Amino acid sequence: MDQGNRVYCLYRVSTAKQVDHDEFNQADIPMQRIACHEFAIQMGWTIVREEQENGVSGFKVSANDRDKIQLIKEHAQQSKFDILLVFMFDRIGRIASETPFIVEWFVQHGVQVWSVKEGEQRFDSHVDRLTNFIRYWQADGESQKTSMRVKEKRKQMTLDGYYGGGGIPYGFKLEPTGLKNKRKLDLFTFAVDEDEAEIVRMMYAKCVNEGLGQWSLATYLNGLGLKNRDGKRWSHCMVGRILKSECYIGIIKAGDTKSKQNPKLQIVDNDTYARAQKLIEQRTNERKDTRTMPLNTRGMSLMSGNVFCGHCGARLTLTTNGKVYTRRDGERKKRPRIRYVCFGKTRHRELCDGQTGYTMYKLDGIIETIIKDIFSRMKSVPESETLARCNDNLMIELTAQLNIATGDYTKAAKELEALQGELVKVVMGQSDLPRDFLTKTINETQARYQTSKELADKLQVELDERGSQFEMLKGKYEKLLDWSEMFDSAEMPVKKMIAAYMIERVDVFRDYKLNITLNMDVQQFYEGLGIVDWGVKTEGPAVSTAEPQNIMPLAAIS
Repeated sequence: MDQGNRVYCLYRVSTAKQVDHDEFNQADIPMQRIACHEFAIQMGWTIVREEQENGVSGFKVSANDRDKIQLIKEHAQQSKFDILLVFMFDRIGRIASETPFIVEWFVQHGVQVWSVKEGEQRFDSHVDRLTNFIRYWQADGESQKTSMRVKEKRKQMTLDGYYGGGGIPYGFKLEPTGLKNKRKLDLFTFAVDEDEAEIVRMMYAKCVNEGLGQWSLATYLNGLGLKNRDGKRWSHCMVGRILKSECYIGIIKAGDTKSKQNPKLQIVDNDTYARAQKLIEQRTNERKDTRTMPLNTRGMSLMSGNVFCGHCGARLTLTTNGKVYTRRDGERKKRPRIRYVCFGKTRHRELCDGQTGYTMYKLDGIIETIIKDIFSRMKSVPESETLARCNDNLMIELTAQLNIATGDYTKAAKELEALQGELVKVVMGQSDLPRDFLTKTINETQARYQTSKELADKLQVELDERGSQFEMLKGKYEKLLDWSEMFDSAEMPVKKMIAAYMIERVDVFRDYKLNITLNMDVQQFYEGLGIVDWGVKTEGPAVSTAEPQNIMPLAAIS
């Protein structure tokens, strides 16, 4: 064997399927090998070793992290070969700040570097070095362009509803579209997998109706003997991803790109999804001091989670104690006593002039009566009449907000025009105002104009979509009617969730007087009924210097 003609070949592809449609770069490893063998025969060389890299990016991965490059460099130092042959020089790498110097390193160690398509890379002059650098600078740029093209292609495929690669979310499957891409490969689109979708719907239903979190849901699913797609037990992480993903309301996401909502891919309705997100967000550690949803649905208390002391604002927490008594048969028993107690007062963290605690069954009974009263009033007025009033109220509110926003950005536009005129005078030396001050004021006014304009545009879109707004109201109203039918016979976890969705917050004052803040949707419908007060009498002296709204003593509920 001629000691000057020993050849090492290096083959590389960036991914399992080349995404670049360039004639040369789409060459896979078999094509590179054939071309290198034919070239070696033509040159009278002998290939003594071949190395290949599968799925290694020459643009993203440094040569220091590429085992094959390090091995070939080691063998070069041991004089085991004379020529390094590649299909194209960018198979060695595409990093402009690194690859030219790797090629030069091989030449300095007595190894010729050849490309089937570009010939030998020499370093006999400064021009050779410049040419080498320019080649890899161009390759670096092509890699960036390729990356941009791939990202844009995936973005467009996502927007068009096609599958662009990656994992397939649970609840979905792929279906062929009958179309092919430029490389003659089939294009696929997402479709709902009904068997898996039923499990997804069950997860959301258990979450929003019974308050089950991701840990409880995983335990529940495993208890039923259900397995995930891989045939394994459910973990809380898997359940958490499903409960948070927008794909279940028909929005497909790839990176930062989101498709429009596709009703054909919607597994859960928007309201259910929104309620699940609210529950998840309320249960985070960041909201532990302000949450108004129950942390869990265990126990027999109706309002744990969103009931507060009306005097100091501290959360009311549950405690259980009891009094021992003797039965007629002589057996001693302990009668449990469950109470909501003011956390601030019992821990001496707040100066509180309210009661220390409130009997759970008594307070929950008041709340339950109020909820039933709301349901009764809703049923007493025709649905169409209530929805019409709510829709009119919404339109009036949106129109008022739009008028304010329009006035704000119109005013800002006039101020901006005046300021820009003053800036021209400053430049021409006709104004004594400091340029820095004027520039800062212009920037602030420009930001105020932009914010007001964006708000006005958003409100105008909402007004234009009046029909969809009405359908949204109708869906929420019908959900309330469903709750009214199930509330009396529902188990406690379901009752707790209904109460939490309807009532944002309860502040309790002495003698069980209450200040109730309804959920915004419920308040909207309640006002739509034409009711301006609760229809109850307020008895007793004022309980604070600023008397609360909607105070309801126990004895006065009608």
